[in-house]
Amino acid sequence: MIYGFTTIVPRMIGFLMTPIYLRKFENAAVYGLYNYLYSWVSMLNAILAFGMETTYFRFLQKVDSKDKDRVFNNSFVVTLITSLLLLASVFTFIDPIATWFAGDENVDEYAKYIQYFVFILVADALAVVPFAKLRAQGRPIRYSYLKFINIFITVLSNLFFIVYLSSWTKSSTFWANFAAGWFQEGWIGYVFISNLLASSITLLLLVPEMLTLRLRIDRPLMKNMLAYSFPILIANISFIINENLDKMFFPKLLPGEYGRTELGIYGAVSKIAIFLNLFITAFRLGAEPFFFSYAKNENASRTYAKIMEYFVMLMVLVMVGITVNLDWLKDFIKGNELQPDIYWTGLKVVPFILLNFVLLGIYMNLSVWYKLTDQTRFALYISLTGALVTIVLNFLLIPIYSYPGAVATTTAAYLVMIGLSLFWGQKYYPIPYHFLKIILYLVSGLGVSLASFFIFDSNFWIGNGLLLLFCLTIIFLERKNIQLLLSQRKNNLK
Repeated sequence: MIYGFTTIVPRMIGFLMTPIYLRKFENAAVYGLYNYLYSWVSMLNAILAFGMETTYFRFLQKVDSKDKDRVFNNSFVVTLITSLLLLASVFTFIDPIATWFAGDENVDEYAKYIQYFVFILVADALAVVPFAKLRAQGRPIRYSYLKFINIFITVLSNLFFIVYLSSWTKSSTFWANFAAGWFQEGWIGYVFISNLLASSITLLLLVPEMLTLRLRIDRPLMKNMLAYSFPILIANISFIINENLDKMFFPKLLPGEYGRTELGIYGAVSKIAIFLNLFITAFRLGAEPFFFSYAKNENASRTYAKIMEYFVMLMVLVMVGITVNLDWLKDFIKGNELQPDIYWTGLKVVPFILLNFVLLGIYMNLSVWYKLTDQTRFALYISLTGALVTIVLNFLLIPIYSYPGAVATTTAAYLVMIGLSLFWGQKYYPIPYHFLKIILYLVSGLGVSLASFFIFDSNFWIGNGLLLLFCLTIIFLERKNIQLLLSQRKNNLK
């Protein structure tokens, strides 16, 4: 619950910052640039982390307690090496990199953005293993404290640069003199500076977790850890490709102002789906350590199957709940005075973006089998296949259909990955999933969502009436399981 709360609240605050960006940036194309650069950050974050978070958890279970520090040392050294390689590469080739990103725009400006991001990436990468150490030690309070510090600094800095300083310079001589010569109203670079400040301070606050660090490599252990983590790295990269390749190459596939504007609209409507994304992320933080620790139980596979059922049930309810309330949620992505409703043109893809998050959550649940059996090579096969589908379909569909093509591509990729994971998973680690029930919830939830948006035009009362009916139907169908859970809880309390 604490990990979930720690994840949901900061991201909700980040979500609440979105209206500020949309109103303060000059147009949708600027917000498109924001999404473009951060999509590349997500890819590089995965590369720098090198799958060490999952690897760290796994090898803590495989070594004796006296060797846990060696696992921490090895994991941190890997992220340190990848970070140093990134720093050296970026500052050696800063000009061609900036030129590639900038295209026909200001290359010097892009070079400045890239310098900010490289230090953000290094700070975030070096914090991955210390944060994993806090989770492994069962210290969610300190974990959450540091996460909240990070978001607090980010939000405060953004408000200062983007909102308050702009108005203060107009009403105060002191602030006008303070900002003279350097302040640029509505400059997107202040978002990146705020991120850099927060990441740097967070890393400094993690120093106590790094006091036991010794920059020594245990070679036999490192060999085993890298063999385990490399397929996970490729899988993580493939996940990023599935989620962000469309944004990473959008300006190349739809060049110019139009492409950046379309990407801005796509990025804005995707923010509405953040509620479901938060649910999935919070679940992963709590579930991944549980899956590893519970694997030796006799009824582990049946427990994993039940978790999948309840997980899908809840995700589908959230999917429907968001869709039927789009009529008022859309106000969070209202544009500025010049383009007040430009982002609303993309609302038609929100139900399908939500469906994609549900499919991603299902695949995350299915992936337990190859992690528990140490057959992470299958993560490589599945993820590379999904990435290939994503690459091919994005290059085919985005130039023709813009962001609806990108959404359809993600759906196809996740369906392929789910199919492959089920095929191999049931062969090597059979789990008795109730496939018919899961499919029924998915199809009926999507049907209610589409009816609410396209047939009833997002009418608040009709949509929420459908949601209530859907909830009551699920409660009726699951009444025996609900009664069983309540009786178990009652017995546990006794």
